Amino acid sequence: MATTSKKVKGIIGILTGGGDVPGLNPAIRAVTIRALREGYKVIGIRRGWAGVMEMKADPKANNKEYYLELTEELVNRAGRTGGTFLHSSRTNPSKVKKIHVPDHLKDKYKDDMNDLTPEVIKNLAFLNIDYLIPIGGDDTLSYGVRLYKEGFKVIAIPKTMDNDVPGTDYCIGFSTCITRTIMMTHILRTSAGSHERFLVLEVFGRYAGFTAMLPTMAGAANRCVIPEYKFNMEKLTKLMVEDRRKNPSNYSVVLVSEGAMYEGGEMVFQSQEKDAYGHAKLGGIGDLVSNEMVKLSAKFNGGKPINVITQKLGYLVRGGDPDAIDSIVPMAFGNLALDLILKGIHGRLVVLQNGRYDNVPIDVVTSTKKLVDIRKHYNTERLRPIYESFEMKPLFLMTGETDN
Repeated sequence: MATTSKKVKGIIGILTGGGDVPGLNPAIRAVTIRALREGYKVIGIRRGWAGVMEMKADPKANNKEYYLELTEELVNRAGRTGGTFLHSSRTNPSKVKKIHVPDHLKDKYKDDMNDLTPEVIKNLAFLNIDYLIPIGGDDTLSYGVRLYKEGFKVIAIPKTMDNDVPGTDYCIGFSTCITRTIMMTHILRTSAGSHERFLVLEVFGRYAGFTAMLPTMAGAANRCVIPEYKFNMEKLTKLMVEDRRKNPSNYSVVLVSEGAMYEGGEMVFQSQEKDAYGHAKLGGIGDLVSNEMVKLSAKFNGGKPINVITQKLGYLVRGGDPDAIDSIVPMAFGNLALDLILKGIHGRLVVLQNGRYDNVPIDVVTSTKKLVDIRKHYNTERLRPIYESFEMKPLFLMTGETDN
């Protein structure tokens, strides 16, 4: 059990939830170092919401696998690396299936679906945590909103490579994701050019197409298809044939968001099993697009089909060390969170808006959706971003927009 002393101003808890991205460890480091220097104690909760849900509020229990006290030495060692040394999970304590209820609570929670929020609150009190800082995407942070509404002091930090947390132009992990996407597309184009093929790359993006749009705008691809607009497969193929013909090396490239849908089709899933937030695992649209383009390409290529190189970039764009932006922004976000704590403010989401750091009410996470505004930023005839005036736009251009 965590204990306080007269010298400690309070205890701050921090956790990471959802998918890993580069920049999480720098954020943990920033929160910890600033908090320690301001006189606070910091507890790192392991495996996101799972850690604070599964532990026992019992001084005699061995809870080492669920949390640890963070020190400057520990966070400095991890702070320049990718991933999260606190580990992560997609646990949603408000919706826990019977089989996932911790053993010591099975007699208490026997429904097919259970809300273990009372246990989370009890465990946070057991740890004497005064403020909780969850770092995550809209799923992870939606439970942070729930805790805040229950009366707990929560300050959220946005993280997701999809960059789709509402209220902020930027989420930790996005810059590294698009940097890697551009780099890997350029690596793979040598093979596409050598064999004069289409290059189809599937990238992350369940509901929002930012991870396909930005690399395409940067010149990594000729076309992109995104979740916000159902594309016509024949139109895409025709455009890709034209792009290939114009290219001296006789190839063309399309980025396909994992959540993209074609006319007459729906999202493509690896399986129908859903996570704690109701999402089935996406994957396979890239292969589907590739197969269809081979069949359709002969129609626009003098009767000759064009072969395809297809690659799912997947975890290659979310692993490894953070780039410069994902080293700097987490440092700023962590310090913003501490600024709020020092002022006694909570129930906020730290954000970047139009190039400036700020904070907004935390419930923005659940009150709206952040999507590509296709009317402003996506040319549905050309299946690529619209190039218009960049004056007074945020750093990543379309990322401050919501389509609702």
